[in-house]
Amino acid sequence: MFMKVSVVSFTNNQGENDLRMTKVQQKISGCFRSMEGAQIFCRVRAYLVTCRKNGVSPTEALRLLFQGKLPAFIK
Repeated sequence: MFMKVSVVSFTNNQGENDLRMTKVQQKISGCFRSMEGAQIFCRVRAYLVTCRKNGVSPTEALRLLFQGKLPAFIK
């Protein structure tokens, strides 16, 4: 598919990188204490990664989140 559509990545490294942080967190703390905690971690992580991919820094993304606002690309 990547040969026909230029926006499709040549490898799946980005997908693997997006999942890697969850495994790193799990290795650091030993485990997630609950399924709810794991889901919250994944939700926050997904928000930050999506913001970064759309040109919003993690600091700005969190600032907007705590102000109850959404980044411009979501609207």
